[in-house]
This record gives sequence, C-alpha cells and structure tokens, in this order.
Amino acid sequence: MKKISYLSHFTVSYLTGGSASVDALTPKVQKETLHLFRSGKVNLLFTTDVAEEGIDIPDCSCVIRFDLPKTVRSYVQSHGRARQAGSLYVIMLERGNIQQRNLLFDIIRSKHSMMDAALNRDPHALILKPSSSEEIDAYYVESTGARVTADSSVSLVYKYCEKLPRDKYFTPKPVFEFTLYGGSYQCTLTLPPNAAFQTLVGPVHRNSHLSKQLVCMDACKKLHQLGALNDHLLPFVEEPLEIACDENIEEKETAAGAGTTKRKELHRTTTSCAMSGTWAHKKAGVTLQGYKLNFMCDQVGQNYCDFVLLIDAVLDEDVASMEMDLYLVDKIVKASVSPCGPIQLDIEQVEDAKLFHEIFFNGLFGRLFFGSKSSGKSREFLLKEDDGSLWSTQCMYLLLPLDTSHYQDHEVISINWKGISASASVVRFMRKNCTPVAESGPFGSCCSGSSETECCESDMIQLANKVENLQSFKDMIVIAIHTGKIYSVLEVVIGSSADSPFDGNSDKAALEFRTFSEYFNKKYGIVLQHPRQPLLLLKHSHNPHNLLSSKSKHEGNVASKKSDKSQNHVHMPPELLVHIDVPIDVLKSFYLLPSLMHRMESMMLASQLRKEIAFCPSNTSTSSFLILEAITTVRCCEDFSLERLELLGDSVLKYAVSSYLFMKFPKKHEGQLSSCRSKLVCNAMLHRLGTKRNIQGYIRDAAFDPRRWVAPGQFMSHPAPCKCRLENSEAPKKIIYETEDKCIVIGKACDKGHRWICSKTISDCVEALIGAYYVGGGLNAALAVLKWLGIDAEFDLDLVEDIMRTASMYSYHPRIDEIEILESKLGYKFTVRGLLLEAITHASQQELGACCCYQRLEFLGDSVLDLLITWHLFKCYKDIDPGELTDLRSASVNNDNFAQVAIKQKLQQHLQHGSGLLLEQITEYVKRLENSSEDKYLVSSTGSSRAPKVLGDIVESIAGAILIDTKLDLNKVWKIFEPLLSPIVTPDNLELPPLRELSELCSHHGYFLNTKCEFKGDTVVAILEVQLKDVLFVRRGCERNKKAAKGQAAVLLLKDLEERGLSHYRYPSKRRQPEENSVDKIKSVDDACHLTMDVDIPTPPRESELIESKNMHDPEPVLLTVKIQKGGPRTALYELCKRWQWPMPSFESIEQIPSGKVALARNGEGRIGFHSFISSITLHVPNSAVIALTGEQRADKKSSQDSVALAMLYELQKRGRCHIREV
Repeated sequence: MKKISYLSHFTVSYLTGGSASVDALTPKVQKETLHLFRSGKVNLLFTTDVAEEGIDIPDCSCVIRFDLPKTVRSYVQSHGRARQAGSLYVIMLERGNIQQRNLLFDIIRSKHSMMDAALNRDPHALILKPSSSEEIDAYYVESTGARVTADSSVSLVYKYCEKLPRDKYFTPKPVFEFTLYGGSYQCTLTLPPNAAFQTLVGPVHRNSHLSKQLVCMDACKKLHQLGALNDHLLPFVEEPLEIACDENIEEKETAAGAGTTKRKELHRTTTSCAMSGTWAHKKAGVTLQGYKLNFMCDQVGQNYCDFVLLIDAVLDEDVASMEMDLYLVDKIVKASVSPCGPIQLDIEQVEDAKLFHEIFFNGLFGRLFFGSKSSGKSREFLLKEDDGSLWSTQCMYLLLPLDTSHYQDHEVISINWKGISASASVVRFMRKNCTPVAESGPFGSCCSGSSETECCESDMIQLANKVENLQSFKDMIVIAIHTGKIYSVLEVVIGSSADSPFDGNSDKAALEFRTFSEYFNKKYGIVLQHPRQPLLLLKHSHNPHNLLSSKSKHEGNVASKKSDKSQNHVHMPPELLVHIDVPIDVLKSFYLLPSLMHRMESMMLASQLRKEIAFCPSNTSTSSFLILEAITTVRCCEDFSLERLELLGDSVLKYAVSSYLFMKFPKKHEGQLSSCRSKLVCNAMLHRLGTKRNIQGYIRDAAFDPRRWVAPGQFMSHPAPCKCRLENSEAPKKIIYETEDKCIVIGKACDKGHRWICSKTISDCVEALIGAYYVGGGLNAALAVLKWLGIDAEFDLDLVEDIMRTASMYSYHPRIDEIEILESKLGYKFTVRGLLLEAITHASQQELGACCCYQRLEFLGDSVLDLLITWHLFKCYKDIDPGELTDLRSASVNNDNFAQVAIKQKLQQHLQHGSGLLLEQITEYVKRLENSSEDKYLVSSTGSSRAPKVLGDIVESIAGAILIDTKLDLNKVWKIFEPLLSPIVTPDNLELPPLRELSELCSHHGYFLNTKCEFKGDTVVAILEVQLKDVLFVRRGCERNKKAAKGQAAVLLLKDLEERGLSHYRYPSKRRQPEENSVDKIKSVDDACHLTMDVDIPTPPRESELIESKNMHDPEPVLLTVKIQKGGPRTALYELCKRWQWPMPSFESIEQIPSGKVALARNGEGRIGFHSFISSITLHVPNSAVIALTGEQRADKKSSQDSVALAMLYELQKRGRCHIREV
C-alpha cells in the first residue's frame, strides 16, 4: 500500500481469524489491531469474514468486499459495518461473470423480501410463550437491558477470570467444589486471588450441573454489585476516572496530542501584579516600598553603586531578601536585596526620578533621538514632551542610586537626590537646546560661557552646558547632544583639536572626512564654536548582557574580552557633550540592573503562583526560588531548571495516586489500579490540569534577552509586533491555536505577551511543582498541590486500618517458622503478619489454598521504592546533571536490580507459589549469578541473563506491606530498605545500557551509528555499524527481541571502540573489558546467527563484508537540496555525511581584525573591516583522501562556516558524491 502514492498516507493493518492457515493472528493481536482501528491510529483495515459479526468495529465510511457474500446473513452483516452517514458499500464482481451477478441479485432480493415481511407483519400474531425456568433464573440490569441466565453465567465467570492479571506461571480460572447433601449438590466457587472476591457458596440443587450454574449466576450478581462487571455485564478492563479526578475534568476527554512534544500551543504570559501601579501618571507625591539593592564584587577595587527599588507592593520575605550572583566576563558581582520600609516622595522628587529613569535607560540601552538626515526625517528628542506614554501601568517602579557616604550598616538609606536632580536638569536642558534651528544648524548653538580664547589659555574646557576644569574630567559621565549616547570620559587628549585628522572611530563612520570639524559639519550640520579645544577620549556605553548564568563568565563574552578595546573608544569635541553629575559607579551598576530585575520579577511571579496555590499550614515553607526552579525550563539557559524537580515530582505523583487508589478501592485488582493510575498521571491529564490552573502563563521558557528588557520610562528599541491574530493582549487561559509549523519560535513572547509553548512543557512543569512542594513542605504540601490541581489523593488512615484488618483474617498459613525467618532477614517485625504473607504469595498458590496474592502490594510497593530511591538520589547528588540523575534512578529502580536484591537477601526461599516453571527459572537464575565468570555488565545488559520478574515483584510487594504495616510511614520503610538495597548506584559506578552508551559516544565523537535488524525464525539479528575515519566496525547480536539483540552487538562494538581509545565522555574508564571467552559463550546461544562476526573491515574489505562496504567503492550521487540562508549549507553537509555514514566534518574558525575601510561581504551578509571570520573544514571520506578547504571571509563565525560548508558540498559534487540544488 505504501507504494501506491494516493494511498500511502493511510496507516494499514490486517485482521484474520485464529484458525486461518496462513498468517493466523492470536486473540491478543486481534484485540490490539481492533483497538488501533477504533482509536483511529489504523484507518485502513484488511480483514477476512471474521469481522462480519461478534466483533465491535466502529461505523466505517467505506466497506469494500473483494469476495462475494455467500449468504444473505453475510451480506447484511458486512453491509451493516457501513452505517456512517454518506458511507459507501462496494462489492467487487468479476467482469462478465453472469453467475456471480445473478447470485448478488438473489441476495439483494432476499434482503428486501425479509424487510417487507418484517414491516408488514401482523402485530397481534405474536403469541407469548410461558417463561421457562431458564428465563426465570436470570439477572437483569434495568438501565441497559443486559441479562445473564443460569446457562450463560458459567461462561461469563470464565470470561471475567480471563481478564484478570496473569503471567506465564499462572492462568486465572475459577475452581468448583461440590458437596453432597442427601442426594442434593451444593457448589462452592473459588475465584483467583486477584478477583473482587474469592469464595462463594451456591444454593443446593438435585442436579450438580445446575448447582454449578446457580452459583455462577450468584457470582455474576455479586461481581456486578462490586463493580467488577459493568452495566452491560462485561468485565471492567479499566476504571473510569471519576474516582479521583475533578468533575470538570472527567467529563472531557483529553485532547489528541496534549502533553506531547509535537504539539505547540499559543498562550499568554502572566505578568507580576507586584510590578504594576498607576502612581506615575498622577502629578502628586507617593509612598512606595523600598528594597535596597547591594552589589559586592569579588575583585578588590571594583566598586558598584548600590540602588534602591521603589515599588507599590510589599514583597514576600524570601523575595525581599534574595541573593544572587551576576557573572561578568572576568568577575562575579554578588547582588543582595534587603527591605528598607516605606519611602515617601514628594511631587518634585517623583518627577526628577522619572526623568532620571528616562535619560539613563534610554541613553544606555535604547535611543534618545529618532530620525536622521539620510532618512529625510528631522531628528526628534524622545523626551521632548512629558506625556507619561513611556510608563506602563503593568510595569511601574523606580531604580534610584544611593549615596553611600550618608549611611552605614544598612540602618538608613540615603537616595542620591543630587545626582538624580542633575540628571533631570540635563533632560530639561536638552529639551530646550536640542530642537532644530535654521540659523545655526539642526541643533542650534548650545554652548555658552567663556570665549574660545579664554578656554584655550586656561585649564577650563567648555562643555555644552557648563565650563569644567581640565582636571575634573576623569571618569566624568557625559551625553552627546547630537546623538543622545552616554559616554564616560577616559582622558583629555592634550595637543588635539577639532581640526585634527579624523580617525574614523567616531560613530563608526566611513573614512571620508579630513577633520573632526568637517565630519560634524557634513554629518550633522553642526558648526563647532570652540574647534581649538582639546578632544576628549570617551568610552562607549554598551548593550546590557545576560549575566544570569555562570557559563557566560567563561563563554558568553569571550569574544568581546579578546577584541581590541580601542574599538569602543571615540574622540569627541567637548562642546557637544553635556555633563551628567553622577559618579562612574552609578553607570557601572546600570549594566547589572537588567539581569537583577529579570530575576526579581521571576521571583515575584513564583511568589504570586505560591499565593494562588495557597497551601495554608506553612505557605512560605516552599520558597519562591524552589517554585521558580519548577517553572524554569532548560531553554532559559540558567544554572537551574525544572528537570531535577520534574524527576522527583513524577515519583511523588506516582506514589500519591498509587496509595490513594490502593486504599480507596480494595476490591480492584492490580490491572485496574495500574490502568487508572496511568490515566491520572499521564502527560495528557497533567496538561489539562495545568492549563486549567493557568500554569502555562507562569512558565519561563526562553533565555533572558536584555535587548527586549525595558525599564519603566524606557522606549522599546527592539519591538516584536504581535502577529498572533488575536484582538488584544489578554489571550484566553486556554489553547488558542495548535500547529505543526516548524518555523515558529518556542518561548519568545511578542509585545502583547503571547508565546508558543511545547505542550509537554506544561505537563513537566506540573510535575516539577509537585516536586518543589515535596522538597519544601513534605508529602502534605505535595498533596495540597495535587488537590489544588484537581487530583484528590489525600490519605485516610481509617482505610489503612481496614486493609490491615482484612489481612489479619487470612486463613492460609505456610510453614510454621516461615514468617519469623523472613522477618529476621528484613529486620522488621510485622504488626499484621498477614500483610507479609500476602506480599510473598504468588497467584499460582491458589491451588494450594491461598486466598491472596502479592499483585496489589506490588503495585503499591513499586511506587514506594521509586519515591524513596529518587528522594535519596535527589538529596545526595545535588550538583550532578539532571540527565545523570535520571540515569541513576533508572539504574536503581528496575526489576533486574530488585531481583538481585531478592537473591542477595535470599528472599526467593520464602516465595509461596505453585509453579514448577517458576521454580526452575529462579533456580537457574540463582546458579547463573553465583557461578558465572562472565562480565556482569555484559551478561545483564545483553538480556542473556534476564531475571524472572517475580523476584523483583516480591521486593516491591514487601515494601508495600511494610508501608501499610507502619501506617504509611515512609521514613520507617526507608530505614528498613536502605541496607537491603545497598550498595545503591552512584555516579562513580553508574553504567549506561550499552546501546545508549554507544549512541552517545558516537554522537559525541561525530560518528553515525547505523542499525539494521533481520528476523530469522524466532530470533532477531541486529547489525550495528560505525564508520570511523579509517575503518568500518560491524557487529552482530542475536536474541529473541530487538532490544536484547542490539544490546549484545553494542557491547561488542563498545569494546572495539575502546581498543582504539574511544570511550564515553562522561564515563571514560568505567566499562569492564569482556573476557576473551565471553565471545565464545555468547556464540553458543545460536551458532546460526554468527553473533560475533569479525569486527573491523580495513581497506580493502574482506570478501565476507563486501555488502557492508560496497557503497564506499561504487557510490550513487545523492540529490541534495541546500538552503542558502544561514545554517542551510551546514545542515545539508551533515545530512550528506549521515547518508554516507561518514565521520562528521570538523571546523576551525579564525577571527580577523583588519584595518582599513568597512566593506560589505560578497553576499551582503554583514560588514567586513572590524571583526570577521575565516573558517576551514576537514572531512574524512572513508576509502578516499582527506578533503580540506578554506572558505571566504564573513562577518560572523557561523556565516563563515556556511561559506566553507557550501564549498565542500560543491567539491563533493565534483567527485560524484552528490547533486546540489540551491533553494
């Protein structure tokens, strides 16, 4: 079907009966196929006549019969599958076959005849027959009309047992025992241990067969009353979600794709309420809450001015006293916040503070002038009018410098009103003097004071607004009156003047002016009034940087550190500069404020979310930073993210739901409990719960972009216009739009606060929040979050007492000292020994009189051990990578690990079961562990020594039993189990699964891993290939499933790569070398598979491996589409290397800092003349020469790599490896 183009988009499957001679399907496969067809995952189903009746198939839109129906019944049944409105029913007839045509017409006539007879029959002709005893002995369900009779009850009981959980050691089935009472029979029914009930005694009857039917009918009634049979009198496979979920959520089915990575959703961003206000729009004084911002550098002599944050809200204590590190290129500044109470400002102070904000944040990080001579628009001063348009009510606060000379020991803060007033005066001065004037150029004459002769003959220098002494210019803050840019003065250049030769650094202008006077006259129309004054050497202000991550200290600004600092210096005539009377330390602190305020705003949002959750007992026990960590994704590129908390929250959620279900529904078996738990903890459900509570609005899903950060009073210089097709900024608290468009950018918000979020991110954040509250407030706090989300998982200790009471009544008793010996091994004495008995009893023990089994306790214990081990690892390894923490949990919480614990503690000796097969497999596994000299890693990872699942199950069930016996005391359970589980896996002895390790190793070193699988009878042969620069490694693995076969081949490939010095980057020396005889031992599994075929294939290859190496000698060119935009050539080259399985190419980029004029690159991708890059590439083509090329000069590193990548593609095209099509 995939080869037919117009049908290739269908997902196809087939369905046959179990008795078909060819390709017969087992009942299990039949059920799976029908489930896929019903759910829509399969939409084209080929089937035999098995689907005509007796199987629930949804209404189809089209039914095509290739074989003619043999009977009217067959015709009606197959036609009935096409009941959907507008559906088609097609019968294929052999062209020219008159016999087939006549048979079809006869069938159609018979159908219409039956319909006419049914429609025209006499309604009074029906004679009711008296009810038979069979119909009297029937059980009816009024709501559905379903009924079960004595005759059908036996098969229904068997059908119910078939649906119970089973394994290969036990098949659940009913047991009947007859007792003779004076010629009459009484039947006793015993159901499997995992049934809703175990024993039922039926009525006495003279016929043994009828007594069996009657007890089965009574059992059907009881099963229906207990909820084990639904109202259609069919076994419940899954438990509906109404048991533990909010009503508003249970009524709606989770949307398709919700909680997956493929689904992208548009949501609004929640803003911090603490940042809002209206006071800036009122001409009046105001009282604001003050929070001191203190900066302390780790380098002596580096001083930063402290600031005060004035905001119209009282912040929570942990937000108001937060601390953080700000990472600069070569130093770290520790920022701390401390509350300093309410601060009152009069109307004049408010106005001056607003102007201080506007001039500095726009002069440093934005623009103060708009329009230019080249654009034809007159230049306008941004702050020419005081209309308040730059002050948004959603973001309203003040950041003001402090005068540290007037306070000590943080007792009283003193705001530097002198500097603030001076800054406000500069704004008023520029409003008056920076307006276009025709007579004296576009800016008029701003200079006043002494004449040029007086300035030149003295130590006084004329600025635009004042005259200053020559000695006072060091570290002076000035603003250029013609550009609005803020500078700091480095020195006065004695001997220079405006008539000096122009150096080309001022405003990065082209070198086409002779003197500074000529440059300012032609560029800005300014006629200098004091051209003979010495020039000032100024340092540029720069854009703010993201200082939130420690990586930026080593990586983020390395280029700027290495660059020529003279590029940031300019010469300027003093008369074009206005002095701003604030210390240089104030200017330095301004570059710290964007990152600090971004973090503070994020903390305020976390605090706001904490108030919404409102966990009353100790609301602040879960810190705002923990919640911030829970809503911060990896995309934020900070030193923390939700991944660790998500891992913990997943375990907490699993435990809470498992415990609740276990206690709430004591009659539900493990299969029903597991199904219900899966529905409640799946990503789709968490996504629905999270979006209902607007979690998506709080998620931080993009790295802090300082260019997009704006302070109150600052104009947005890098806007992101909204293109979301929404009418206003208040997007609904629901999914607005879903798309599979790969061009959208995740996490980046538009100006109205809309941003795309991956659907799974919301689910992950919900789990991380649960984990955060567990860390901060324990299990009760986590349960409170679950309740707030809509999952009722609160524990009822009365239900625990009921479970213990039931366990104490078990009548089955093993060997007298069995329980005592096991208790001594565990180091714990049970209050109710029936719990321990249940924990060690397998369902196969039913035949020996057991009335319980460990399946329910295993369900509970699985979640208990998962939580306890995860919490242990979470606390012990706080600094490891979240991915490594996940690997540690996976290595610790798995059935094989628990099985080894059972063998080490000899728990298998106490397992109560009645299966000879199970006994044989346990004995064989124990002998393998004790006697095997093979490498433990090789044996366990390849699957050749897979442990019987029952061994791991009893460890989990014992954990569940202890939890119930201790009345849900997790600390006691861990105290008992920690020594049993020791040694627990640590980062030092962690070993990854071989296929995973091989995949990561190849990815790290730039090699591609090729995997193929072949089926040979009941076995799978996996072929793994890795092409190095000079050799192709091929290894084979043979097992009963793909995973185990790939694991075998991966182990051997890892050994081969280690011999060449290649090992995993995280675990370079942990892999144990398999012994030489291990290969022979594995080969003996199945000689026909040739498991360990010779490893390396040098040039020329051996005859036995010509198939694997043929493509190296006789390549067919690959048609390659290359996108010319940035990143396109590199992507195309990587795809080609993957196609040919070549090692990844290596790039080397060299930074160029040439002198001379600025020029455009050939393709217009930026300017060359300041900083540019040239990249070279090296590609190793197996069985061919090494290709090394150098690309063209480009303005940035990635563009230079694209240049050389494109050159490499054309070189490969010349060599016949590919055909390039540029788009």
